[in-house]
Amino acid sequence: MAKIKNKTRKSAAKRFKITKNGVIMHRSQYLRHLRAKKGKGQIRRLKQMKKIYGTYRTKVKKMLGK
Repeated sequence: MAKIKNKTRKSAAKRFKITKNGVIMHRSQYLRHLRAKKGKGQIRRLKQMKKIYGTYRTKVKKMLGK
């Protein structure tokens, strides 16, 4: 019997990236507006992509069809 493939959710594919080692990364929130009141250091930290941990990681992986 052939294995059933999971379809990729395109909305998730645009938001998350999987690295070569299988780590799921996402862009930071709180960076869209009201940036004037945030410090330069905070904005610099928010520009970096963050790792996803825990059970949410498995859900995202399933949405990406992995």
